[in-house]
Amino acid sequence: MAGTSLPSSLLSQGPSLLFSSSISEAKSPILITSGNRCLVRCLAKKKISFVDQILDYIEGGPKLRKWYGAPKLVPKDETSSGDDDEFEEEEDDGDGDKDAVFVTDGDSDLGQMIILQLIVKGTRVKALVKDKRKALEAFGAYVELTSGDASDERYLRKAFKGVAAIISPTEGFLSNVKSLRGVKHAVLLSQLSVYESSGGIQAMMNNKAKKLAEGDENAVISSKVPYTIIRTGKLEDSPGGNQGFNFSKGAAAKGSISKEDAARICVEALSVVPPTGLIFEVSNGEEAVSDWEGQLMKVMQKQSEKK
Repeated sequence: MAGTSLPSSLLSQGPSLLFSSSISEAKSPILITSGNRCLVRCLAKKKISFVDQILDYIEGGPKLRKWYGAPKLVPKDETSSGDDDEFEEEEDDGDGDKDAVFVTDGDSDLGQMIILQLIVKGTRVKALVKDKRKALEAFGAYVELTSGDASDERYLRKAFKGVAAIISPTEGFLSNVKSLRGVKHAVLLSQLSVYESSGGIQAMMNNKAKKLAEGDENAVISSKVPYTIIRTGKLEDSPGGNQGFNFSKGAAAKGSISKEDAARICVEALSVVPPTGLIFEVSNGEEAVSDWEGQLMKVMQKQSEKK
């Protein structure tokens, strides 16, 4: 069950479906189609989140939602509002069980795709979002939502409580974080190779993003936390799961990859925690991957042999 993948026809709709008014009230049925199959869900007295719709589609009904953690993962209001009551200092109790994955930029296409794949794996998810109301409508009780300033150490201490790993799919978060204390693994999706290979006007347009990407990579490398930096090719809005992969040197600068495939690699990277750090390039290509843990171990072995 934990390996269940999301229907590509649903994931590829991205934020146009998740963060929109298409999550309707009880009066309107919801129709979800994939190939020759369809599911009509008539809502009762309240809204149903997009994630509930997906899980009902995958599992054939709401009875297995509990397995995904819905009853326990009630979103907590951790918005950084400047109110002292929001951030009362707590005694250091060892931070309890660290089993959550913290996803930065949960409002972005990649952030949402990563969150959905983590939910289907039964992972406890915390997400940094800009619009908590829309995120709550999209993810319901499956994600612990938070909003705040990454450079605010006091806010991050609370946001990282119970967090074992971080996935950062966009530029600018990690370079603002002063400390990843307590985090056991950081996964960074980086477009640095794409920015470095651009020229002319495109290079000028990418200059700010390039500096942020460089800052993020430098920050995670110097954080003393085991890290995985995934340097992808140009991100495309095409559906994932239709192509293989290319892990060769230069693949990121020359190739492209669907956002859905990139999101999956970020999630799969959690299964292999390197002793210190792992950096690799990837784009869509010809190599089929069925065992991601084995593939990442192979990539890590190649990296160690080059040192």
